[in-house]
Amino acid sequence: MHNLKIAKVTTLLLTTGLALGSAFADEQPETEKRLETVKVDGQVLANEKFSGTKTQTPIINVPQSLSVVTSDKILEQGFTDIGDILRYTPGASIGQGEGHRDQITIRGQNTTADFFLDGLRDDVQYFRPLYNIEQVEILRGANAMIFGRGGGGGVINRVTKKPLLDQSLTALSLSADTFGALSAAIDYNTEIDASSAFRINAFAESLDNHRDYFDGDRFAVNPTYSRKFGEDTHLFASYEFVNDERVVDRGVPSDSTANGPKAPVSGYDEFFFGSPTENEMTLQAHIFRLRLDHAFSETVSGNATLHYADYDKAYQNLYSSGIDIAANTVTLDGYRDTTDRQNFIFQANLVSEFATGPLSHTLLVGAEYADQSTQNARFDNVFDTNGDGILDPTTGDSDKGTFPITAPLNLGLFGFTNLARNRESEVQVLSIYIQDQLDLTEQIKLIGGLRFDQFDIDVTDIYAIQNGQNGDLGRKDEEVSPRIGVIYKPQENVSIYASYSKSFLPESGDQFLTLSASTEKLRPESFENQEAGIKWNIRPDLSLTAAIFQLDRDTALTTPDGLGRVKAITETQGIELQLSGYVTDKLSLDVSYSYLDSSIVGGSDDGNDTGQVPSNMFSVWGRYQVTDDFGVGIGATYQDDFFVASDNTVLVPDYTRVDAAAFYTMENGTVLQFNIENLFDETYYPDAHSNTNISTGAPLNARFTIKTKF
Repeated sequence: MHNLKIAKVTTLLLTTGLALGSAFADEQPETEKRLETVKVDGQVLANEKFSGTKTQTPIINVPQSLSVVTSDKILEQGFTDIGDILRYTPGASIGQGEGHRDQITIRGQNTTADFFLDGLRDDVQYFRPLYNIEQVEILRGANAMIFGRGGGGGVINRVTKKPLLDQSLTALSLSADTFGALSAAIDYNTEIDASSAFRINAFAESLDNHRDYFDGDRFAVNPTYSRKFGEDTHLFASYEFVNDERVVDRGVPSDSTANGPKAPVSGYDEFFFGSPTENEMTLQAHIFRLRLDHAFSETVSGNATLHYADYDKAYQNLYSSGIDIAANTVTLDGYRDTTDRQNFIFQANLVSEFATGPLSHTLLVGAEYADQSTQNARFDNVFDTNGDGILDPTTGDSDKGTFPITAPLNLGLFGFTNLARNRESEVQVLSIYIQDQLDLTEQIKLIGGLRFDQFDIDVTDIYAIQNGQNGDLGRKDEEVSPRIGVIYKPQENVSIYASYSKSFLPESGDQFLTLSASTEKLRPESFENQEAGIKWNIRPDLSLTAAIFQLDRDTALTTPDGLGRVKAITETQGIELQLSGYVTDKLSLDVSYSYLDSSIVGGSDDGNDTGQVPSNMFSVWGRYQVTDDFGVGIGATYQDDFFVASDNTVLVPDYTRVDAAAFYTMENGTVLQFNIENLFDETYYPDAHSNTNISTGAPLNARFTIKTKF
């Protein structure tokens, strides 16, 4: 049935594409003009040498569904994190991330690690800031050929701002909202001489929102340096420091008294189920990058990047594990988790353009080596349930406690003292990949590639060893990930494509924490993505894309009960539509829609919906320039109801949120911006982590921003 649906919609897409190509046969934008314009509008990946296809490829020639969100759009809509961006992106939704990290679901695949920075892996769990970002790229579908392991549903790549050789600038912004949150950012660029430049981006933010006791502070700084050695060689050096401290908030529990599927408990939109002083997260990240680009000739170029990142992350929290409305009590659980990770990555790419007879080639050959060291420990919370003032689970104290619901909760004596996990892991990855973009004719293009990954992990489970168990674990996997696509271009501004790609995820999981004596014997999970679509550049500044896909995840592991791990399969099929650009000289629109049908096949949850995958998601954002100085914006996001987990016992209701904005440009170029979120004060639940941890949406609020540049 799934394949039949795919075939029907593929036929519809191909027919529509041929009709569009015929209807607009006389619209032949000049290639040079198109490329120049679309670079400004985000239609060519800004870091095209190491994302998407790792080659200079316009989006219309990439056989894959993707979205690009520019820094201008981030500022215009007042986005502050990855979650804001995904609300306006088809096929993707956000998770709560337990209140301390980015967590996303793309095409039904949940991940905490498929994040990249300038094409290099950035996989520690934290909230990624946007202060230094030129654009954010969301690439949907299995992406191992380009990015390596993981990326089963897609990846998110942040592209950082680079030094500019031909100008000096200083941009400042200040922002405040009605909850009391404040932020400030600076972007400073100077040309040192004709061949070198320096740029620094920095920001600081005081966090606040609608939830009781939530607060925090974060700041980051990113100095970068670039130097040209002649016309053919370009060096980039970058260092980034990120510091984040905040309250960890895991939302509200579900109401166990509800008939049918449970729902988030109502009446507690602002209530904090935790400890205002002990629920906290801290992060310090140091990220270094050194990149060298060199043109060997007009048709052969190469680049090499050294990347080192050191992450020190800790969080501890109490959170609801159940609520009794009639008794007016809540049950809490909790733990403390620490992670130290050092990532060393070296990546090199060589791109050659050449012809063999009538065929034109763009050949990519690349290699990557990664060494990742991780130290992770977890301590369960202990409540003084027997009242002796000593935290010791062997004397009757408990890891859970039930308390009357008061503000704040009266929790008594507790502490994160019971060691539950202590692991060290060493991961080494060697990757070699080759890809050819082949122009068979002016209308037909092929792209094909293979990547070989050797993934080697050694784990020392110190906790298991201390308890007399086998704690020396390890596994080596060697996987080949293919990618193939065909593009038919009836006109230069229309492409119709079909593609197949595959990815894998080792049994150690996103964060190298799930390897055990049993799972180290299992092969990696695999992801297969089949996709067909149309891309139409209606004008150089307006594009329409449509895609249909089926993505199968094999041997996804679930834990439906305490009897062990059960193999299952998830199947996801869907449609993604996106219109982006200027409809008129004064009106710009970003419209996206996705339909996802994702289900579990096998195991005790066979036939259930996959958790945290809304079937329908729709968003629209429009900006209208009333005068040269004054503009307004309005947008809406709709998210269908969804089950929190694959057991399908808790259903989060659907919602529609409306946002608005106004912009005024003063004579000196300073911009005054006013954003309103949740204009009609909708009660909603945007995301969740578990059946008892569901986020509550913010009520009507506003943010005022002043931006200036000189």
